[in-house]
Amino acid sequence: MSAIPDTSLADHRALGRGDAKTLVLAALGGALEFYDFVIFVYFAKTIGHLFFPAGASDFVAQLQGFGLFAVAYLARPLGGIVMAHFGDRVGRKRMFTLSVFLMAVPTLLIGLLPTYASIGLLAPILLTLFRVVQGLAIGGEIPGAWVFVAEHVPPNRVGLACASLTSGLTAGILIGSLVAAGLSARLSPEDMLSYGWRIAFILGGIFGFFAVYLRRWLSETPVFARMRERKELSAELPAWVVLRDHRAGTILSMLVTWVLTAAIVVDILMTPTLMQTAFGIDQARAFSGGSLAALALCFGCFFGGLLVDRVGRGMALLVGSIGLPVATYLLYLDLHAGGANMMVLYPLAGLFAGVAGVIPAVLVAAFPPAIRFSGISLSYNVAYAICGAATPLLVGFLAKSAGGLGPAHYVAAVALVGVGCGLYLLSSRSRSYLG
Repeated sequence: MSAIPDTSLADHRALGRGDAKTLVLAALGGALEFYDFVIFVYFAKTIGHLFFPAGASDFVAQLQGFGLFAVAYLARPLGGIVMAHFGDRVGRKRMFTLSVFLMAVPTLLIGLLPTYASIGLLAPILLTLFRVVQGLAIGGEIPGAWVFVAEHVPPNRVGLACASLTSGLTAGILIGSLVAAGLSARLSPEDMLSYGWRIAFILGGIFGFFAVYLRRWLSETPVFARMRERKELSAELPAWVVLRDHRAGTILSMLVTWVLTAAIVVDILMTPTLMQTAFGIDQARAFSGGSLAALALCFGCFFGGLLVDRVGRGMALLVGSIGLPVATYLLYLDLHAGGANMMVLYPLAGLFAGVAGVIPAVLVAAFPPAIRFSGISLSYNVAYAICGAATPLLVGFLAKSAGGLGPAHYVAAVALVGVGCGLYLLSSRSRSYLG
């Protein structure tokens, strides 16, 4: 058997052409898959009107749509744990390809699904089922993607690798925002309700199958190949090893994931809809602002990863956790005053939501390679299931309080958790498994 190069010995090597190819393909595939998952939230109000009994107000329809969006978060832990188990036992690449296929199919089917007016109660039932499958897929995709790229590069480049992938995932949000903005600008509200929303989901299905094709060109990670050759794979159930031996890493990972949910779910995914329902901003303008914020988020995630490699995980997390609530308050105070500066302040909030690009480096360093996929998947997906499912409903209600500043108060409270985690990492009490 041929020897697998021990990349752990080359801690400071430069990124090569093969590394760049892996990062680009992984990021592009992740962008297309994440588009499939998040496009739902941009049409939450429309879906709430179409898949539930008629007559609900915009606010109630929005909550119904957000509720279905949240359902997928509840399915994430199961999909993540199962895929991570096989990812730690049979290989990262296989699960990396399976997850994107499981996302593409239900996205396409949602675009073709009859509404409540056509098939009654079966419509929301089927829609919920498809969202559950999407949740299973994304539960394995994101942790697997971070592990995949991190194990293809030297340890001193993990921040950049994970941030590049996260920028790709957030590019999926940008694509979704652009599609929503483009459709809203070109179609009347009646046409959007009739067929416009379906275009976004059918495109998503096509994107997903293209992502499956892209991942054919990726290779197994050197770290996993080396463990398999040396028979260092976990002999026990990986998830059990995580819970038994890595509680501190699990708790830390869950807390920083909470920060990530506040940045992404509130600032990026929900705010365009809240602009319309809580502040009376025109739909096309709200989606345009969301597109700018999503673009800024891509850069913010990338800069966050560079900051990790330059100053360390703790300092990068601290900087991001302080900047996030400041930028969010500036945006929501402006919206409360009429939104005159939202096209500047929303991208600023998106840039600081780039703290999401710091989080993966914290997660990857928290667990050893043999159970890394399971450790990240368990902690990240359980935290995201709890926070991601509760956040849309909680923030939806908070948007009606404190003059519309409720969402900003929530982000600020969660950011304090990020500050605490950053200080903990800086105290050097958290062990890093990146060498």
